[in-house]
Amino acid sequence: MRQYQKTFALLAFALTAVFSLTAQAQSADNGRFLSLAPPSGLPIIPVMEGWIANPDGTVSFSFGFINRNDVPVDIPVGTANYIEPAKYSGMQPTHFPAGRSTGLFTVTVPADEANDDIWWYIKTGSEEALKVPGRYGIGAYELDFILPRPQGAMQPLAGFGEDGQRSAGLFAQVGEYQGTVRVGEPVVFTANVEDISVRDTTDPRFLEPISIGVQFRKYQGPGMVEFTHHESTAIPENPYEEDDRRFRFFREITPGQVKVEGGSGLAHVIATFSEPGEYIIHTKVDNFGGPDSSNGDQCCWTNIVQKVTVSP
Repeated sequence: MRQYQKTFALLAFALTAVFSLTAQAQSADNGRFLSLAPPSGLPIIPVMEGWIANPDGTVSFSFGFINRNDVPVDIPVGTANYIEPAKYSGMQPTHFPAGRSTGLFTVTVPADEANDDIWWYIKTGSEEALKVPGRYGIGAYELDFILPRPQGAMQPLAGFGEDGQRSAGLFAQVGEYQGTVRVGEPVVFTANVEDISVRDTTDPRFLEPISIGVQFRKYQGPGMVEFTHHESTAIPENPYEEDDRRFRFFREITPGQVKVEGGSGLAHVIATFSEPGEYIIHTKVDNFGGPDSSNGDQCCWTNIVQKVTVSP
């Protein structure tokens, strides 16, 4: 019996030693294998969200990304951030905030190129380049924005300025900022928005119009863009007491975010640029307050982007 116990003990020790050596080797080869992910140095992952068959016969491919780092990463258009065929490269984002960004931009191709793959390549630091194809025809990836969602949600309308023409789409408009912008001088950006969802007003959830969410963010540019709340922006306060379990689920709006009440109106934000050069400001307009609209549903939001020239 003692011999068996001794043999078992030796076997257990050997297994422990092997596991320890293996873990050490794996940890040496990959510093993240047995540790939490670092705050930076991880790759940016391009994502193909789906494809849209447009009424005019063209096809649009929707792209987003995942930044696994805790901090934003900037990768200029070039050898580390490009789209093939090259004629479609240039309007992809170069600024990648931390986390998941869904349906940020589209590439639209004519009908006779619909079956040709569109590839987006991103290389982060010394990491191997990652790529994703925009590919037409797979039914599971078709995005249909023509008909309302189950509870009536549709893509909101969005335009530049207080009275610019409104339109809907995942890359609805590309405009230019009308005005002088200088480094270090705050400037106001404005979007006019409207929710055109078809809601059942006899449903208690839709007795009042759903608020519209607006998110301004840097999309391209050589320097930092600091967003601050405009004086017209209402900052909601947590309605729950600290001892209420719902208290911890409240999320404050961040600089660059605006809630437009009443289903239509204006969203203002203040932006300050740190360096001169050419920038693009991206504005995402959503009606995620509805039960049938979210990033996970791939509906319903509209993207517009505005080019800005910043002088010294």
